[in-house]
Amino acid sequence: MNKYRNIYCGKISEKEDKKEVKVAGWIANIRDHGGVIFVDLRDETGIVQLVSNDDSIFDGLTKESSVTVTGVVRKRAEEDYNDHIATGTIEILVDKIEVLGKAPNELPFEILTSKDVTEEVRLKYRYLDLRNDKVRKNIQLRSEVLKFLRNKMDSLTFTEVQTPIITASSPEGARDFLIPSRKFKGKFYALPQAPQVFKEVLMVSGFDKYYQIAPCFRDEDCRSDRTLEFYQLDFEMAFVTEEDVYKVGEEVFYDTFTKFSDKKVSSTPFRRIPFKEAMLKYGTDKPDLRNPLEIIDLSDIFVDCGFKPFRGVCVRGIKVDDLASKSNSWFNEVVDYAKSIGMPGIGYITVGEDMSFKGPIDKFLSEEEKDNLIKQAELKAGSVLFFIADKKEKLAAKNAGMIRTELGRKLDLIDPNSFEFCIVNDFPMFEYDDEEEKYEFCHNAFSMPKGGPKAFETDDIDSILAHQFDFVCNGNEMASGAVRNYDIPSLEKAFEIVGYDKSVVKEKFGALYQAFKYGVPPHAGMAPGIDRIIMLLTDETNLREVQAFPMTVSGTDAMMGCPTEVDEKQLREVHIKLR
Repeated sequence: MNKYRNIYCGKISEKEDKKEVKVAGWIANIRDHGGVIFVDLRDETGIVQLVSNDDSIFDGLTKESSVTVTGVVRKRAEEDYNDHIATGTIEILVDKIEVLGKAPNELPFEILTSKDVTEEVRLKYRYLDLRNDKVRKNIQLRSEVLKFLRNKMDSLTFTEVQTPIITASSPEGARDFLIPSRKFKGKFYALPQAPQVFKEVLMVSGFDKYYQIAPCFRDEDCRSDRTLEFYQLDFEMAFVTEEDVYKVGEEVFYDTFTKFSDKKVSSTPFRRIPFKEAMLKYGTDKPDLRNPLEIIDLSDIFVDCGFKPFRGVCVRGIKVDDLASKSNSWFNEVVDYAKSIGMPGIGYITVGEDMSFKGPIDKFLSEEEKDNLIKQAELKAGSVLFFIADKKEKLAAKNAGMIRTELGRKLDLIDPNSFEFCIVNDFPMFEYDDEEEKYEFCHNAFSMPKGGPKAFETDDIDSILAHQFDFVCNGNEMASGAVRNYDIPSLEKAFEIVGYDKSVVKEKFGALYQAFKYGVPPHAGMAPGIDRIIMLLTDETNLREVQAFPMTVSGTDAMMGCPTEVDEKQLREVHIKLR
């Protein structure tokens, strides 16, 4: 028998009435009702109420101390039932209490309201924060989801393989975490940004379908949906096409979200949206399809427009029906939001009952332009048309997407009780970086171009599309995947376009370079983000809320106190001198 308890707090029921029990947990609350002391005892399973008429039993007891309690269960009077806890019809009349670990009188924060405390303080005392029921349940759900995902992949005959955490640095897009070598002076290992090379080598090795719950490390600035360390369900398949990967991804996402949420989930197959269409209609490659508003291109109407800000630039529009009756202050809020994201403001027109236009830019529009807007935007009485314009198409699209999201929020168009999935595909293989004046990979460097190696025979680099895709849900990128480029000359050409010659490819990706000479099969895969899955399932807006011991947004570990300085001896051992 357990020395400290024979039953969990949250498992006691009326079946134990009049029985002696032994429970253990933490003191959640102490209430003195003048001669009768009530104490709430909490463990991982729930709360049970303790009661005693003897003040001395609880003498010196402090909240959050760990204790073991012996007593007799008794049924409460019906008027004293507590419907908020599972054990609300019973209580324990205490015979004996033993303090196992005494907590100080002053706590850094109240456990029940820890989520109201600053993140820095919460993470410094994470062991207390995790006692908060909601915080703990996020971590427990994570455990259940991981178990479910492993069972799902096993049922689909995938083989789980763990790939190395200490590996080689490679130019995969993000900044590596480097590990200096003690034995090999001046050389470094790196933490993996993803198991990219290893999973492709496994396909060459003859494994048909691989998966793992993979830790990934990227030295990038943290934000609400990105942390230094994160986990993904990494999987790869040999002898498959893009559609084969879609089917596995759809089954994994649909089954997971329907298992762990009561919300409506998109039926499969998920809607496919080409990247170009997504950027036009939604202004982002991560569209929130719960928002019914769509963006339209109006650039052709304003090629020779009399309104200078619209003339010959990219003009996007968002039409909202039955909005013309909104107050001036409502529209001013939209203008203020536009300014807050870097726009000079936002133009708009309202359509009257007689189809006449009103608004800040009405006087600059010709009758022909107005007629064209009515037709192209399908305007009707009561409609409002918002305009977003910029010389750069990319910026016009981005701003239009943000305005679309803000309008959806202000108009309460986004259903909080649904998960709308889609697959964004046909990404450009490359994108031009105006600042660096060179091409970069738009997405995954290892993607096969559409059309295979022959795609690189064109002089129009911007026209090359990749076998690259993202699974998206409610405006969040949930997974990224691709058909891999396993043709060595084609891989060399892809890296040549972004500035790496053959020798760099051979040096940085030597394992792949050599492996692909030995009968490499066509292969493809994807990597759903574990943290983002849990984040959506728990209705959180921050990845750190679903990780047990996350870094702060500044990239520090407040509990462990890192990053830290190390002593001179440690630096000398790895041949490093601080500048």
